[in-house]
Amino acid sequence: MTHHPRRALLAAGTALALSATLAGPGLAAPAAPAAPAAPAAPEGTYTNAVSDAFSDTYADPAVIQGKDGWWYAYATADPLYAGQEPGIGHISRTRDWATWEYVGTIFDDTNRPTWAEESAGLWAPDIRYVDGQYVLYFTVTDTTRNPGEDSAIGVATSADPAGPWVPADEPIVAPRQLDDGRFLWTFDPAGFTSTDGRQWLYYGSYFGGLEVTEVSADGLTPVGEPTPVAINDRYEGAYVVEHDGWYYLMGSSANCCAGPATGYSVFAGRSKDPRGPFLDADGLDLSASVTGGTTVLTQNGNSWVGAGHHSVLTDATGQDFIVYHAIDKDEPWLSDPFGINRRPMLLDRLDWIDGWPRTNAGAGPSEGPQPLPVTSSLLPGDPADPATAFTGMSRAQDPQGGDVGVLQGTTTSRATAPGEAARVRLDVRAEDTLTLTLGAHPKRVRVTYDGAAGELRTAVLMGAKEVVDESVTPLPTGQGWRTLTVEAGARSATAQVSAADLNDPMALADASFPGFSLAAAPVLLAGDGARVDNVGVQTEAVPVTEAVPDPEPGDVLFRDTFTTGVDPSWEWVRPQEDIATEDGDLVWPLRSVDAVGATNTGALLLRDMPEGDWIAETELTLDLGEDTVRNYQQAGLIVHEDDDDFARLGSVAIWNTRTVEYGREVAVAEGDERTIYAGAIIGAPAPRMAMRLAHTTNAEGEHVYRAGISRDAGESWVWGAAWTFPADTDPRLGLYAGGGAEPAVDARFHELTVYESAP
Repeated sequence: MTHHPRRALLAAGTALALSATLAGPGLAAPAAPAAPAAPAAPEGTYTNAVSDAFSDTYADPAVIQGKDGWWYAYATADPLYAGQEPGIGHISRTRDWATWEYVGTIFDDTNRPTWAEESAGLWAPDIRYVDGQYVLYFTVTDTTRNPGEDSAIGVATSADPAGPWVPADEPIVAPRQLDDGRFLWTFDPAGFTSTDGRQWLYYGSYFGGLEVTEVSADGLTPVGEPTPVAINDRYEGAYVVEHDGWYYLMGSSANCCAGPATGYSVFAGRSKDPRGPFLDADGLDLSASVTGGTTVLTQNGNSWVGAGHHSVLTDATGQDFIVYHAIDKDEPWLSDPFGINRRPMLLDRLDWIDGWPRTNAGAGPSEGPQPLPVTSSLLPGDPADPATAFTGMSRAQDPQGGDVGVLQGTTTSRATAPGEAARVRLDVRAEDTLTLTLGAHPKRVRVTYDGAAGELRTAVLMGAKEVVDESVTPLPTGQGWRTLTVEAGARSATAQVSAADLNDPMALADASFPGFSLAAAPVLLAGDGARVDNVGVQTEAVPVTEAVPDPEPGDVLFRDTFTTGVDPSWEWVRPQEDIATEDGDLVWPLRSVDAVGATNTGALLLRDMPEGDWIAETELTLDLGEDTVRNYQQAGLIVHEDDDDFARLGSVAIWNTRTVEYGREVAVAEGDERTIYAGAIIGAPAPRMAMRLAHTTNAEGEHVYRAGISRDAGESWVWGAAWTFPADTDPRLGLYAGGGAEPAVDARFHELTVYESAP
């Protein structure tokens, strides 16, 4: 998302997030565990950021594979390069994710929505293919309907993914006004199709939370009443996918645009209903005051921070990838005009670990060479011209697909496809009927897309006629092209029909074949006049199913239980007279003090730390209640170089949410005395919980501090974002509390233990 003034409030401090106001619309490694290697991609490798070839910044990316075979990426309205004027949204395209073409802006003066104020931002495009045309949802920050920032969601359509785009005459989601005159943030749209063929639109941000509304079959008109799906002050940038029968709502959290202090990250909850409730891996609700969310993507201690606002794609092998923006902490701003965050587009593998999406199996953003998404086919010729790969197929021209194949009876691929590890993807006209067969006689999988009858059928055949297993599911009516994917592996076959293979199938039909395996064989396509395009066959990806290891403690180096007071190894900074030890606890009454910005009023208890790798842990009781506004009561661990250079991990009340924030205050830029504070979210707190900071160093010798929390007295741990400090610094570790005196509450630190890091 682009910056909004209220974002500063998401930093859990009693002062402004900036100690001075900056100009510009965009402001308000060894440390990273190595991801398990995925199978090598024959196309070669890429290195993040993938948008570097055509831009400095390419934020809020949305992607789709067009019916012309190209992959298209859309971005928000920032300048592409320093010194340029902002474009009104951007479009680029690639065939292989290695070589890119910049297409142009989404809007210009000739097609800009008439109901958008001239000064309005047009942000966060989301791209879909619905009912025969491309549908683009976007944010308008200020409409002509009301004075002030009355944001809304717009929609535009085109027959071509490159445009031209024709915006609707009215918002698809109108400004949402409260009784006091303020407008909720109606930002960050994301379309979605559920497996019953219904269309949905998600939208919202911190002020107002996330909502979903059903929309008409063409994606252009709201239907019924919206449903809240995530609480205020925690999520924006919604994106929904279907996986193994679950709907996963993923949202970005924290400040998107705080330069080197940006801790933007992506979290998920899942539900069996597109309207929720969405629960995380621990059963916590994304709509609750103690807000749930399982980490999908967060920074890991290399050069990338603020990783978020994403979309998801699937390559030809069935491997998922996450496309997102992030900030290079060493080059966080566009130089001209200074103050716009430099947020290029990144790409990484998205793995499914124990039912949850994890970027690079939990390793986070990549920095070195990575295998490209597989976009080729094992069949000869050009997937975008199917007649080059199949015998007995004629060719026709289509306005959207270009060269398409026409089936006349049964056609056979010119090459053999793999057997039980095959993935076939093709586009077929919605009204046509075709049958796809995989495997060699007598063991075969047969999938029938029957547009005339409105059915998708998957059958496993043994011998000439025997059907071992079969399933049938209805197909929604519609126009244009549909994408059919068939995956045959692990003694089962899954057929899916979607609009554009964006992890939102409108129909699924599974069948199993226990007792035998499929053999490699040519692909057979049969149909009387059925039109097909973008036909590709690949070996199915081998999934990564184990997460990268989390930090583990070794031998105890130091432990303070506060039973005899505070150990002399500690040093007080700005001591607070009413802090005391009691019954083995350090009892710290919360006061209206803080260390953010220029205030520097909060007490700190600090100590030197050993050389090498270590893990510091504290157990803390701080009952912040639920639902009420208690800004910004908090307590936890702090890594402190000085009052303008620190990171703190704390259980905190932010408006009506309760969360664990890992904040960072740092200089805006080298040589600039101003500071900026923002942070990353780690997870949900508990009245009594444990926190850890794991220290190591990265390839550049920087100090890396990764945060972890436990809500069950250390039985299980959730690890999240990492912050770095320069190699020539020597931060101390400490405890802190503060943020507000009302209502009166004490933070009780039960102990502080420092461990060696286990090898």
